[in-house]
Amino acid sequence: MLSLLVILTLSYLVGSIPASVWIGKLIYGVDVREYGSGNAGATNAFRVLGWKAGVLATLIDLGKGLLAAGVIATIRLDSLPAGPTFWEMDSVVRLMAGVAAVAGHMFPIWAGFRGGKGVNTSAGVLFALTPITMFITLGVFAIVLFSSRYVSLASVTAAITFPSAIAIRRYVFGIESLDPSLLIFSAIMAVGIIVAHRSNIKRLVNGTENRIRTFRPATGMRGRGEI
Repeated sequence: MLSLLVILTLSYLVGSIPASVWIGKLIYGVDVREYGSGNAGATNAFRVLGWKAGVLATLIDLGKGLLAAGVIATIRLDSLPAGPTFWEMDSVVRLMAGVAAVAGHMFPIWAGFRGGKGVNTSAGVLFALTPITMFITLGVFAIVLFSSRYVSLASVTAAITFPSAIAIRRYVFGIESLDPSLLIFSAIMAVGIIVAHRSNIKRLVNGTENRIRTFRPATGMRGRGEI
């Protein structure tokens, strides 16, 4: 149990690193939560600070998930607790570390528990676990984003795509290296992402959600003198 406690704690603390908030404050003197959508995620960093800050925030948020599920989850101070016989416990622990990192991103202790929506950190976790499924998910994300120009719709669609792809690859194509725990936990993560996007979903239904106007590198509101 000690290993699991350490893994979950470290994963949460790493996930709590508020990349967009710290980049905004340290480099630009701006709290991104006070502008744009008010969200502390990379999308709002793109919107408020421009593409350089947005790309940096995205990479850090992805890295948090990769670090939690790919590195921190391998810490062993004692034996892991026994799990269901039909689950591979190492995969379960990696997923639990990933969920802890996403929770940290959404409710960061370093930023007053006001975080982002967890999409990029979740993507980092899932890349660490099954990169092929993640590339499929990214393909769907890109198609929805470029066809609709709604980041929120692309994010929610991707969240649903991942567990769906896991289920199809394992139970239709017989890829048994995909542990069943991946399906359960990715479905839980998908629900969390959808809940975090509930205000966006409401705006999508009402037709008031903001669209990306151009895919050219963003200068940000700061670059246009709006801050």
